[in-house]
Order: sequence, then C-alpha cells, then structure tokens
Amino acid sequence: MRTTGRPAPAVSSARGPAVITARGYGWRHAGRKAPALTDIDLAVPAGQRVLLVGASGSGKSTLLHALTGVLPADSGHRTGELLVDGRRPDPARGRSGLVLQDPESQVILARAGDDAAFGMENLGVDPEDIWPRVDAALHTVGLGPGGAAAAEARARLTRTLSGGQKQRLALAGVLAMEPGLIALDEPTANIDPASAPVLRDAALRAQAVTGATLLVVDHRVDLWCDHVDRVVVLDRSRIVADGTPDLLTDPGLRDLLRTAGVRIPGTPPPPARRPAAGGEALLTARDLAVTRPGRREPVAGGIDLTLCAGTATALVGPNGAGKSTTALTLGGLLRPAAGAVWATDALLRTHRPVPRRREPAAWRSRELVTRIGSVFQEPEHQFLTDSVASELAFGLHRARLPEARIRDRVDELLGVLRLAHLARAHPHTLSGGEKRRLSVACMLACSPPLLVLDEPTFGQDAATWEGLRLLLTAELDRGTGILLVSHDEPFIAALGAHEHPVRARTAVGAA
Repeated sequence: MRTTGRPAPAVSSARGPAVITARGYGWRHAGRKAPALTDIDLAVPAGQRVLLVGASGSGKSTLLHALTGVLPADSGHRTGELLVDGRRPDPARGRSGLVLQDPESQVILARAGDDAAFGMENLGVDPEDIWPRVDAALHTVGLGPGGAAAAEARARLTRTLSGGQKQRLALAGVLAMEPGLIALDEPTANIDPASAPVLRDAALRAQAVTGATLLVVDHRVDLWCDHVDRVVVLDRSRIVADGTPDLLTDPGLRDLLRTAGVRIPGTPPPPARRPAAGGEALLTARDLAVTRPGRREPVAGGIDLTLCAGTATALVGPNGAGKSTTALTLGGLLRPAAGAVWATDALLRTHRPVPRRREPAAWRSRELVTRIGSVFQEPEHQFLTDSVASELAFGLHRARLPEARIRDRVDELLGVLRLAHLARAHPHTLSGGEKRRLSVACMLACSPPLLVLDEPTFGQDAATWEGLRLLLTAELDRGTGILLVSHDEPFIAALGAHEHPVRARTAVGAA
C-alpha cells in the first residue's frame, strides 16, 4: 500500500528482495472472537514467488496486510512474531507494495500519473526518477503507451477509469516504487479473461527485473501455478499445506484442498445450464447510451436489450467498455445519457405502491428495492449498518415486512451464504469474498423479480462459488430475471446466460 503523509528520506530501490519470517504469528481483529490467523510459521527466502490459496475468509488477505504493515496495532491482537528483513513490517520504509482487493480504495489523486507517483513521492524518490518510472509502470500494466505519448496517459482522470483499470493503476503505483516485497491481493478479480494473463505477466516481469519477493493471493489458481515457486494453503486461519505447485495435483491432498476451497487445476467446470427461452419481459432498453458519474460523453451506446423473468443475461466485454455503468443504468441507479429504459407492467405491478413512471431512475428507494436488486462492483458502497445481520434486514425494513418474516429471511440467507458465524460482525471487517456474498444476500433479501449483479463471483473460493451458482440457479428456476456483469466465463455458462456484448463508444485504454 502506498504510504501517506510527509515524504520520508530518500530510499534506494537497490536493496534487494525482502526476506519474510513468521514464528507462531497470530492475529485477531478487534471485536471478533475467532482469530484471522493462528500459529503461522513461514519462512520465505529472498526473491521467491509464492501463491497463497484457501477458502474465502481463511486469513490470506490479513496475512498480506500484516506483512506490508497496514494492520494498525490498535485494530486487533497480535501473537507471535512476523518479520520482513528481520524487522517488524513498516510501510514507511518502502520495502513492500500492496495491491488491495478493492482498487477503488487505493485511488487517491485525480490524474493517473499523479496517482502512480504518489507512493514514490512519499518515499522521497529523486524527482528526476519519478516520471520515467511512472511512464514505464503505466506502460507495463497496459494503461498507456511509452515514449512521447506517455504524457496523455499520465493526464487521464482516475474517475473515468473502470474498476479493472483502477486495479491496473494500483499495480502501476506499486511497481513504480520498486519494493523488495510485492503483495498482490486478488489482482485479476476484476480483469477480463484476455487481460488477466497480461496483468499477471506484468507483475512477473517486474518481479524478474527487480528480483523482489512476490506474494499473490488469487482464486484463479490455473493462472499462477506454473509461474510460482511455492504454494501455501490456508484454511480456518492456519497453514494446512506448503510446498511446490505439485501439491495442487497430489491425490493425497485432494480432499484437504477441496475443504479449503481451492480450485484444483484441471477440474472441469460444472455443466452449462441450457439458456432459458424466458418468461414475461420485465425491463427494456432501446438505443440506450450510458455515461459514468462526472462525465458528459457516453462511454457506451446503441444498447438494445430486454430482460425477462427466469432468464440470465450477461453483459460481456473488455475492461472499460462500460459494462458496470450499463448495469447501474439498467438498475435505475444512473440516468440514461440517451435512449430509454422502461419497466413493463409485469415488473411495475409486482409490489405496491405501483410507481407512477416507468423509468426505474425516477423511482423512490422503496419502489426500487422491491423490484430491482443491484449488487455493486465495490461491495462497501452499499453497506449502511454496523452488522451483517442488520445489513440483511435493512431492505426488508424499508419494504415494511413483518418482524417475524424479517428474522426468518435473515436467518435463511445467513445459512445459505455461510455467513451465520459473522452475523454480528461489522460488514467492513469482512474479507473481500465475504463482503461480496453479503452484498448478494442483501439484494436477495427482498426477493425482487429482477437482480443486477456486478462481478458476483469476485473473491470466491471453489465452495462459495458453487454456493452462489446453486443460489442463483434456484432464483432463475423460480422466475427471477438476472442481469450479470462478469468476466467469469464458467459462471456465465453455468447460469445459462445469454451474452450481450458492450462496446465502448470511445477508446478507453489498452485491454
């Protein structure tokens, strides 16, 4: 993570790769009874490439945060010892760079070049070295060309970037710092399939050039297993397996890996669901053009689409094409830039009171939440209360349902999505995968006839991925319409979704 505050004294980027040592290390977040990490013993030599895998909520992200020094002492209870180069982790030393699960939380400044330079400025890097390193990093991650055209990439407004592009920008900021430890937390989760290997290769090239130690958390095991030296498996806060990538195909470890939610390389995807013919039309868009908040010009246009009961539709396309913006517009959370979105009688009359207008963007919150449930790309943006259970109950209270029904529905969703043990936890303290499941559950709570889901499988292990598949398949079977934004091709196929390409109206950067 890039540090903030006054610039530290100038640091040298030539101090070599970091060495990691953990002896009986444990961490329990404040307000939690169960530890996030327990008795972690780990020795990572300088320059090693390590893939951390395991179930959602098993402690992988917490370990990366601890190693990069961004777990404040007053935010939990530490046991044992965790060292980087023989010292406690401290982000002010510039020895580590962390790319978080949520790239939105790492975008700091208005322009891409300034944002990528922020970490180096805080570390006191020689100003003459900053911009060449920024240009090289932006080029490496596919956000800009090299040479004279690099200035245009630096000037790009960060608010105009898609989620996947912001993720690449966060990586560029880390690479430009040239740290001894590069820590990547789900770096490919918001990246389209064609670009995921590009991002992986960018990180590997940077590691090869600098020799930095590399730690990666990613559920896309296939993407990394042939490019790392070591695989460490966590389950229920502990290390349960540690060795070369061959352990992923060891027959003797298959049950352990499945229990830990690891996607075993070579495992065939579930059978594709046959696309449904569709029931009644719920929502229609004609010649729709959409624009991101703060922008006037459309990012995508010419969209003609009808969403039907019992049918899944997937918006597909490269990062920056406008898929998330299109989903927010269809979900009534953004107004169209041009064209029209309107609800059919079948959607309008599912609940009372019936909205006076057909355009979802004109509805009141109570009218919207009972008809269209939207799951944002960044789960934190829709959390409003201080506990998981309260978050699930929030929409139900707005819909004025009886208390007994609210309690039953909350208990049902907590069980189905494996969140019961976190009922009293604050939503912002959950892991990335747990936040995603909570955001999906919140939208399911009111049983709206239409769901709009932006990257629902983000941060999910093999077991929770399958749980979401079963849950959404059941929604389709009972007649719910689903609009899906996803780069997860097996998940799209598993839901039998019709694919609808979204193409950017103007160029928005390299894929």
